[in-house]
Amino acid sequence: MLFAVLFEDDNNCAADVRTRYMPAHLDFLSTHASMIRAAGPLRQHEGSGAGGLWLVDADSADEVDRLVKTDPFWPTGLRRSVRILIWKQVFADGARL
Repeated sequence: MLFAVLFEDDNNCAADVRTRYMPAHLDFLSTHASMIRAAGPLRQHEGSGAGGLWLVDADSADEVDRLVKTDPFWPTGLRRSVRILIWKQVFADGARL
C-alpha cells in the first residue's frame, strides 16, 4: 500500500538543526529506500523550508509511523506535525493508470 507522508516543520526550531542532522537524515532515507519511494522538502517560497513529503510503500499506517519516528530529524523538534495518508496513484507520465 502506498502512503503520502506530509511533514510540517517548526519555524521556531533553530535554523542549524536541519543543517546539522541532514547527513544522518539522507543516510536514513538511503537505508530505507526499499520503503521510501520518494522524498523531498516542501517550501512556501525560495529558501524557506516548510516541511517535507515522502511516498512510502508499507503494509500499514502504523508501520509508516514507526518508520517516521526512527528518522534522525524526529527527536530534534524540527517536525511540528506529520500526516500519514493512504495514496493511490491514478495518473503518471501523461497517462491514466
